[in-house]
Amino acid sequence: MQSFKIIVEKHSDGFIAYPLGLKGVVVGEGDSYDEAISDVSSAIEFHIKTFGPDVLESEEPVIDVYIAEAGIAL
Repeated sequence: MQSFKIIVEKHSDGFIAYPLGLKGVVVGEGDSYDEAISDVSSAIEFHIKTFGPDVLESEEPVIDVYIAEAGIAL
């Protein structure tokens, strides 16, 4: 069993989720947070089964994830 950090975004029309630590594009979506997590979990499993363990990034694993906001004058 391997754990992945997953970013979940809430949009007006639902949730989008994507993992960190994988090569390639893996995305899940759903009408709820739980649906997006379930969908991206299935997508991660499919991605690894399809492309093999080489899609796992060999760098140090992501320890934690932070979301920050910065105001930029345009």
